Amino acid sequence: MFDMMKMMGKMKEVQARMKESQDKLGTMYATGESGAGLVKAKVSGKKQLISLDIDPSLLKAEDKTILQDLVVAAVNKASEEAEVLAKEEMRKSTEGLLPNIPGLDLSNLMGG
Repeated sequence: MFDMMKMMGKMKEVQARMKESQDKLGTMYATGESGAGLVKAKVSGKKQLISLDIDPSLLKAEDKTILQDLVVAAVNKASEEAEVLAKEEMRKSTEGLLPNIPGLDLSNLMGG
């Protein structure tokens, strides 16, 4: 028989763990590189750009377009990695609490 009180307790536990995971994402970092490492971006698990490192050899006026493209590529790579980190953290935080329901994706609750 379905136990509503037990299910409500589980949901409260899931919410608490998700909050903990959300807080933890602020201290997790992902990096992305482009131009064979000439541009490096660091993004938090919350997908916020933390730092950007640009090789001095790219700081020439004639390389402006190339530099812009490399910055975008590095930030996008770091953001993609941060997305993977966030989904993995979400999976770990709710592991064993929720049934494995095909198609159930709670990643949007993690700010994604």
